[in-house]
Amino acid sequence: MVCQVGKGKLSGPMKLKPQEGVEGLASWFDVSLDHVADGVITVDEQGRVAFMNAAARTMCAWDVDEARGLPIEDVLRLVNEDTRAPVESCVKEALRDGTAAKSEPHRLLIAKDGVERPISSNAAPVHDKDAAIIGAVFVFRDVSEHRFTEQVAKRALWYSEKIIATLREPFVVLDDKLHVQSANEAFYSKFRVSKEETEGRFIYDLGNGQWNIPGLRSLLQEVLEKSSVRDYEVEHDFPSIGSKIMLLNSTRFESAAGEKGMVLLSFEDVTEDKRADVKIQASEIRYRRLFQTAKDGIVILDMQTQKIMDSNPFMTELLEYSHEEIVGKELWQLGFFRDKSAAQVAYKELEMSSYIRYDHLPLETKNGDTAEVEFVGNVYHVDGKKVAQCNIRDISERSRLERKTMDQAAALADLHRRKDEFLAMLSHELRNPLAPILNAVLLLRLQGRENPTQQQAVAIIERQVGQLRHIVDDLLEVSRITSGRVQLRREVVTIGGILTHAVETARPLIKQHKHELTVSIPVEPIHLNADAARLEQVVVNLLTNAVKYTEEGGHIWLSVAEESNECVVRVRDDGEGIAPEVLPRIFDLFTQGERSLDRSQGGLGIGLALAQQLVEMHGGRVEAHSETGRGSEFIVRLPLVPAPLQSADSQDLQIAVPLLKSLRVLVVEDNVDTARSLTLLLEASGHRVRNAYDGTSALEEALDFRPNVVLLDIGLPGLDGYKVAKWMRHTLRDVMLVAVTGYGRDADRERSREAGFDHHLVKPADFSDVLSILATVSDKAM
Repeated sequence: MVCQVGKGKLSGPMKLKPQEGVEGLASWFDVSLDHVADGVITVDEQGRVAFMNAAARTMCAWDVDEARGLPIEDVLRLVNEDTRAPVESCVKEALRDGTAAKSEPHRLLIAKDGVERPISSNAAPVHDKDAAIIGAVFVFRDVSEHRFTEQVAKRALWYSEKIIATLREPFVVLDDKLHVQSANEAFYSKFRVSKEETEGRFIYDLGNGQWNIPGLRSLLQEVLEKSSVRDYEVEHDFPSIGSKIMLLNSTRFESAAGEKGMVLLSFEDVTEDKRADVKIQASEIRYRRLFQTAKDGIVILDMQTQKIMDSNPFMTELLEYSHEEIVGKELWQLGFFRDKSAAQVAYKELEMSSYIRYDHLPLETKNGDTAEVEFVGNVYHVDGKKVAQCNIRDISERSRLERKTMDQAAALADLHRRKDEFLAMLSHELRNPLAPILNAVLLLRLQGRENPTQQQAVAIIERQVGQLRHIVDDLLEVSRITSGRVQLRREVVTIGGILTHAVETARPLIKQHKHELTVSIPVEPIHLNADAARLEQVVVNLLTNAVKYTEEGGHIWLSVAEESNECVVRVRDDGEGIAPEVLPRIFDLFTQGERSLDRSQGGLGIGLALAQQLVEMHGGRVEAHSETGRGSEFIVRLPLVPAPLQSADSQDLQIAVPLLKSLRVLVVEDNVDTARSLTLLLEASGHRVRNAYDGTSALEEALDFRPNVVLLDIGLPGLDGYKVAKWMRHTLRDVMLVAVTGYGRDADRERSREAGFDHHLVKPADFSDVLSILATVSDKAM
């Protein structure tokens, strides 16, 4: 058997004498290995455990009797320290190759009890006298403590290196001959030199003599004599980094090896600081110049004493005090604030928030003059002292202009209000004569006996009344829309019905000008979430505009289609077109094409503006295209909505048909023609009618006549229609009250509802609407 054990490692061969006996040899071998600090495991030629010394048993947590005969892999569980993957011991390698083997690093031994420890190990084969491999010896050592010591040393080295690396100031260590022994990384980086170019060289020879500076020579000479020198300023133009101002600090010391006369030399680049100081000085000069020449007053307050430390010349001009009179005073003593208590309140706010502002602060000067100033205070620190800079601007003239502007705005608002009132009154006054005219026309039609000339006259009157009513409606609409008082009453409708009604409204005007109208509406309904009346008004305005600017006998096209989830309505004509200079502002209020003497249909220039506003209120847009002499096209685009389960337009409409019953109707109207014409129409329809021409007589007639329906004007002499309606609603509970008035604003309708009216008709009211309302009177009310 060839094996030798010494100091825990296998070394060269050891020959044992056979005569000593196998048992004695084994006993001696076991005892010897039990005193070895390293773990020792012997295996036979099959890799089965034959022996474990005490250290191996402890580290593996195996009893030798339990382990004997087991494969070494079962007893010696090894894993890679990084990957935790199982690894084999080097025993197999020693048995296979017949040579000593060493394990790879980073091996963990996992004991039977689960304890893990890093190990280093090697193995060697055991030969018999004939050099045949009869087993192997595996020797391993717990390197935990070594690993810990190694990590501590690395950490200490890393810590030292990091400390040195964080030193931002460049430094070098010189020997007593002023040769560079070492330098830190900051030195190499700062002066752009390498370690090889630096260490061992004479300091004055570095960088082709860039350190041969008289100031540095004086410093080092002084250090050699005095041991240390601090903050020695040197300015030099270095070839590698340019002109710099350096603060040099140097001291002598003794090295750890006992070398005396060593010199530590550090460099602090203060170039930027010095230049900043120069800039600060220049800035202070500029500040003082601005301070002195500013056209705003500036005072500097001491926040502790609340007294003025400084003021600029503009303050002396504004306050009429001298600089000497201002300094040392408090603000309230110079006419700021009402008194000292008011100044204290402002000062506390300034202390708490570091900022204060007054936009209109009254000020009284030394001579008793008054001014209005803008006062802004900011707190900051100067040389550790808290001060406040207060900027004061005389805004007396600005305040005067602001007040003037406010007065003008109030006057404009009042003018706007009076304009609305004027338009409302104008429409009322215009509607009043229209109502009897329209009623008279209807009476003539009811006669049915007029000759052709009378028929033409009636048609002309009817058409012109319609035009006047349209103009009055536009006047009111422009006021409502521009002031944002229009409210849309939206519901799901089809565009086809809206276009049909619009065409019927515009047809008399189209026939008058002998225009050919082509209407294209798809069979499938197109649904919108819209106010049908408002959209009808849009289309009527576009058709009316086309009629006005198309020669007699011309052609007008009206079409609708779906395009990209939009409903697109087009109104096109072959008229004179729109001039290029007018087209960009065609939708502005009061814009219209050039008028000529023969153009009687010029209008007021508000129809297109209303159309655009109403379309945009529906979430759509309208555009105009035209070439002079080649007609115009207006395109309205509106968002589509999904078709309802049952379209409102497809439902059976409950059309109000005049009932074959006679009602008692009281007509209250101060315009005799209107009252008389409406009475004649009602009587012709089979109803019993009485008249009243003022509020008081209306009450008397109501008590005597007990009407089923009252057609009541609002603007009555004496008691107005609202008061009459309230009285009738309280006294005649079942009576139907219908306002027939020239006031048609939303506010007027709301007020009539509050007064108790059931319906609100605007003059000139269509008589068919009156009959429809009368048809709704229940038998109970009769």
